[in-house]
Amino acid sequence: MSAFSIPLSGLSATSSELNVIANNLANLNTDGFKDETLNFGDIMNAATGNSGNGDPIQIGSGVEVEGTTSNFTNGSPTSTGVPSNMALQGNGFFVVQNSNGTESYTRAGDFTTNNAGQLVTPSGQLVMGFPATNGVVSTSGALAPINVGESNTVPGTASTSFSVEANLNSNAAAGTTFNAPITVYDSLGNPLQLNVQFTNNSAGNWSYSVTVPSSNITGGTGTTTQVGSGTLTFNSSGQLTSPAGSVTGINVTGLADGAANMSMSWNLNGTGTSPIITQLASDSTSSNPTTNGFPDGTLTSYTVESNGTVEGTFSNNQTLALGQVAVAQFANVQGLQQSSSTDYQATLASGQAAVGQANGTTSVITGGSVEGSNVNLSAEFANMIVAQQGYEANAKVLTTLDQVSQATIQLIS
Repeated sequence: MSAFSIPLSGLSATSSELNVIANNLANLNTDGFKDETLNFGDIMNAATGNSGNGDPIQIGSGVEVEGTTSNFTNGSPTSTGVPSNMALQGNGFFVVQNSNGTESYTRAGDFTTNNAGQLVTPSGQLVMGFPATNGVVSTSGALAPINVGESNTVPGTASTSFSVEANLNSNAAAGTTFNAPITVYDSLGNPLQLNVQFTNNSAGNWSYSVTVPSSNITGGTGTTTQVGSGTLTFNSSGQLTSPAGSVTGINVTGLADGAANMSMSWNLNGTGTSPIITQLASDSTSSNPTTNGFPDGTLTSYTVESNGTVEGTFSNNQTLALGQVAVAQFANVQGLQQSSSTDYQATLASGQAAVGQANGTTSVITGGSVEGSNVNLSAEFANMIVAQQGYEANAKVLTTLDQVSQATIQLIS
């Protein structure tokens, strides 16, 4: 009897639904997994005739699976403390490159690093993003793997300015000296020890001499070599009145390590607008020596910003961008083809990927976290009960049809 095909189609459809529910439950703890549901459609026969009032007589032929719908709502982010992990909230997918060079798209941000220091998925796919050169991210070029390994370095930068906070004792006798050491860096990143020696000439008047060790100068003689000198003048309140702003012309030439000649200025105001050198009735002190130069540095740690920028911190206290994680969006996410529990491939239905960056509004990346599965346990159990009842009902119909068939055969015989 053709009627057997109807409950059989129901058995097949509900069996497929139970398989999908089972897969959802199996991936309850899979990072980035998206819940799936089956879409069913009625199989209609052609009209078999008309009723007495002219209405068409149509009898369905069962049910069929029309497709699968993925629920792309956000899963809850969970902090892991692992710097390579990322949780993407909002629209979009991470872009990962397979071993054959093709790209896939995923929401699972449980990334780690390979032996080359590149961000990768647990299966070894490369996490793709926009590269950075000298800390500047270029979003106009091709995507590239993001390297967060120790091979990242920052070359040293020569100092061009320095400053130091100091107080010179106003009660000091004429001829009293006070030294303020400051470390600066040459063009090779090597440290160079400057020393500013203050000498009290008279009330409100101090001279200074800036020196470097003669051993750092090619052909240097004596213990130190003077590279700058001048006079500081203070008013009756102990405030520096001259010189104003900064002292220029502090030049170091003929460095023994072969570094370039240095031309530096002494910033007397520090980072503010008022002098940071005073003459008050307290002990002479110096503190917070600073310079804009720094030595060579190697990567010590990194963090991921909300826009996907990977910020590296180096041993010389410099912070530079290592790259920016790419985010892909699609016109029709339901058109994506799932290639694994968390990976998707673009299709004609989904359209091509529009690759950009997390913008902080429709998409945000949280570093040190992963996005959990969005499977709702209670909803899945409720769906399972409905599917189970549907399977049992179709099985009952099949059994009834079998009984009717047997009764008919017995009548004929």
